[in-house]
Amino acid sequence: MMKIRTGFGYDVHKLVPERDLWLGGIKLEHDKGLLGHSDADVLIHAICDALLGAANLRDIGYQFPDNDDAYENIDSKILLHKTVALLRKNGYEIGNIDATICAERPKLSKHIETMKETLAQTMDIEPDDISIKATTTERLGFTGREEGISAYAVVLIEKI
Repeated sequence: MMKIRTGFGYDVHKLVPERDLWLGGIKLEHDKGLLGHSDADVLIHAICDALLGAANLRDIGYQFPDNDDAYENIDSKILLHKTVALLRKNGYEIGNIDATICAERPKLSKHIETMKETLAQTMDIEPDDISIKATTTERLGFTGREEGISAYAVVLIEKI
């Protein structure tokens, strides 16, 4: 019997000056970056939470605590790689990922394919198994006021 599980992840980080903007594992040109203990890549963090939740392995804060100096300013691709290794150690493989980034700026459409390629390589899966969408909040709320960026992810994993 094949065992299939789903997971949901969400993350948000504040936009601040004098920080690099990392989304989907790539650095984007922007006048602000996301504030966080790591590089604050909200898309990767949402994906990690979704994967960990699906495998019943708690969440990113539990696995990689923000009070641990080992993770200060860490590239979130490393956290994603470690998350996938943990999943595989527990007998799971990724089926697919569907994610949405909410941001007014920068416009993300032209970066989506590069994000997919980068994330696929990091997780050792096919880019076709990753869907990334970008949307705005029509200038409403904290994302609309460009105070932060949020991301959502849903994943399907299977027990091998």
